[in-house]
Amino acid sequence: MAYADLKAAGAAIRLFPIQQLIAPGAVAARPLLPSVRYHPTDGELAAADVRLPWDFIDPGAVPDVVLGELARERGSRTPGRLVASAKSWLSHAGVDRMAPILPWGAAEGVARVSPVMATASYLAHLAAAWNHHFPRYPLAQQDVVLTVPASFDEGARVLTIGAARLAGLPQLRLLEEPQAACYDWLYRHRAEVATDLSDARLLLVCDVGGGTTDLTLIQIESGEAEPRLTRIGVGEHLMLGGDNMDLTLARTVEARLGGARLNAGELSQLLQQCRNAKERLLAADAPAQVAVTVLGGGARLIGGARSAELSRDEARSLLVDGFMPLVQPTERPQGRRAAVVEFGLPYAADPAISRHLAAFFSQHTDVVQQALGETAADRAAIPDAILLNGGVFHGSVLADRLLELLSDWRGAPLQRLDNPEPDLAVARGAVAYGLARRGQGVRIGGGSARSYFLLIDADRDRKQGVCLLPRGAEEGKPIRLERTFSLRLGAPVQFHLLSSTSDKVYQPGEVVTLVAEVFTPLPPIATVIDSETTGEVPVQLVTQLTEVGTLDVECVAVDEPARRWQLAFQLRGSDTATLARLHPRFSEAAARLERFYGARAPDVEQKEIKGLRAELERLLGKRESWETPLLRELFSVLWAGARRRRRSAEHERLWFSLTGYCLRPGFGYPLDDWRVGQLWALYEQGVQYGQDAQNRSEWWTLWRRVAGGLDRIAQWRLSDDLMAELRPLTGKAAKDKTPGIDDMARLAGVLERLSTPRKIKLGQLLLERLARKGESPQLWWAVGRLGTRVPAYGSAHDVVPAATAAAWVEQVLALDWRAIAPAPFAAALLARLSGDRERDLDEALRAQVSQRLRAAKAPASWLRMVEDVVELDEADAGRVFGETLPPGLRLVG
Repeated sequence: MAYADLKAAGAAIRLFPIQQLIAPGAVAARPLLPSVRYHPTDGELAAADVRLPWDFIDPGAVPDVVLGELARERGSRTPGRLVASAKSWLSHAGVDRMAPILPWGAAEGVARVSPVMATASYLAHLAAAWNHHFPRYPLAQQDVVLTVPASFDEGARVLTIGAARLAGLPQLRLLEEPQAACYDWLYRHRAEVATDLSDARLLLVCDVGGGTTDLTLIQIESGEAEPRLTRIGVGEHLMLGGDNMDLTLARTVEARLGGARLNAGELSQLLQQCRNAKERLLAADAPAQVAVTVLGGGARLIGGARSAELSRDEARSLLVDGFMPLVQPTERPQGRRAAVVEFGLPYAADPAISRHLAAFFSQHTDVVQQALGETAADRAAIPDAILLNGGVFHGSVLADRLLELLSDWRGAPLQRLDNPEPDLAVARGAVAYGLARRGQGVRIGGGSARSYFLLIDADRDRKQGVCLLPRGAEEGKPIRLERTFSLRLGAPVQFHLLSSTSDKVYQPGEVVTLVAEVFTPLPPIATVIDSETTGEVPVQLVTQLTEVGTLDVECVAVDEPARRWQLAFQLRGSDTATLARLHPRFSEAAARLERFYGARAPDVEQKEIKGLRAELERLLGKRESWETPLLRELFSVLWAGARRRRRSAEHERLWFSLTGYCLRPGFGYPLDDWRVGQLWALYEQGVQYGQDAQNRSEWWTLWRRVAGGLDRIAQWRLSDDLMAELRPLTGKAAKDKTPGIDDMARLAGVLERLSTPRKIKLGQLLLERLARKGESPQLWWAVGRLGTRVPAYGSAHDVVPAATAAAWVEQVLALDWRAIAPAPFAAALLARLSGDRERDLDEALRAQVSQRLRAAKAPASWLRMVEDVVELDEADAGRVFGETLPPGLRLVG
């Protein structure tokens, strides 16, 4: 943390020493606050042991929580109680970042917090320390700059801002960390910056922190008094950094410890030990070897200790050759189909930063060559200057290897800008940025690193777009497009966006032809425009790049400029390749639906409505080929006739069937959450013709098909009814078969947003049923889905414990797989490899499942699920949801 007194002459940048616990009952100021939390056991620390000079209120509401240096020290000795890598968790879309999931893999009874609350607690500590030291100048009233990784997407930035507000910091600016490091250098060299940069034309800022690798390109041009600096390129999100190096060492040590595989809590402890070992072994005065010790837990704290040694040469080989190998600039990142997940986080599959750098330069060849004034295509375009930042560059070993690599690619040495204190550079640079905004120092320009476009023609052969925001647009400057659009009010609207890092200069409002290789589809802007009136209104678009680095789009009524509608990205997006035009016979299909469900629908014979599905397939082709845009438009027609579904049992049955089919899987397409929210309003109305078993079956199938779009509350409501229905009957009724049991069980299996205890309870009910003779074997599919190791859409922290899944697998292995058809796939789901040791079954049990799958001649993809970390193929994704996904809708995860 750093600051500058704007009232003082010269406004010098100073570090703010952060008071924190360094030992029980001992508080001292340190230049850094380690971003870790320790959740002690009851009675482990007395009130005096955790007392700070101020009253600290933890946003995570954990009693006696410890932050900072003491937390790190305690976490290295006690497994399963340390919260770390909060920034990495904030950018992990595979979990609910607002849910209390950390420490990951903690034992039952350990207090947990969400990634957002963990981040808020660090900021709250900083704010409290500041306010204690400067009581007349509360931090919330200062000009606060908060740094984030450059690769943070819009969702992670919004969550960061939310965490700051929880910490009592409602107003702040976000600054990307690589730029902050550069601002620190500019400030330190402010007297001779023009001279020091006179020979440089393009700067690479390589920031390798604990959780991420951030890459930024900054062009350097001569100016009248001082150089002009412009950011021209930013890397993609890359979860690869010092944590991965610690993990590499931890795996090596774990193999030498002997005994059982470490659980997630023990691994957390080992990671802290390996982090300390890494820093010692990469230092200039490194010892020949260091010992790493993992303590036991509870009564086994001392007696359960295990140790192993790491040598200096071994560590350097693992980290330097593994993370900075000498490769050719034509090489690209390697890895399996899915990223490696370890300790709950989806780290990059290829740990070689070298190959990720090569891919980054290849993606920015044009702007790099332009900045360097080069046109040669016979060698890689490499910057001529570099600034290294991040804790991994403390020692010279990794820095020297990276410089060797880039010099080899370039054919000449790079100018290295000095950074003597990489741990402090970002904080000081954030203050330097704030001063530069006030005219005190060189400011890095460039604005938006990308150009943004709105798709205006969905023709398959020739797509066109209008430029919303050109590359280089400055923050906070609204741009009005001098074009008129027609905006629908009171109904869903969606804007399909693309971006480009091309160096071509576009004008706002310019219409361009979109080429797939140059323009990258983005999540669409999608919303329902609230208005007292309906219909269409002519609007113009006003766009701007916000100070948090996000794109704002506002619709302004042409005739009444005071009427404005703000649009926002739908972050959990869709595959925009599916956004093709609707079927040419869609209007005929819609008319057929309206014949049965329209306001003026005539009385029709039962035979005619039974033929509706076949009639739709005659018009639109086999329903398996209906693409997602077509399906959602068919849903809109069906929804308009929802009230007419009760005209007869046949009307209701077919409406349930078609509506669920057209909205499956309930997410993944713009405005699906809005559609599913509308549909959920019908649940309490139930089935009109409940005496008809087929209607009840279609009712449960409808909710299974859209379950992925239901929130946790709705899924819990469903599970209440299912638990009552699935409970095994007793007495004479036990001999009766429950109608629709298969459909209810399949619905229960796909409710991934349920809490872990509720999933376990549902699984137990199904197993109790399966223990009886004559029960449907299809219930085994639902058991496999409830216990799956890798959720299809839910949060990873809600999966059932590995021990529970292992017990269920044992029961599946005891079955005759030739007689129980769903058993092999259920076993594959329960034993699927996630890469996260907290979720995965032990290797011996997974080996048994693999052996049985081979003996049963199961599909090769099921074997891969158990033996490797992979994404599902199209067929298996369909099996997970109970039927195929719509064409063009791709499940990732």
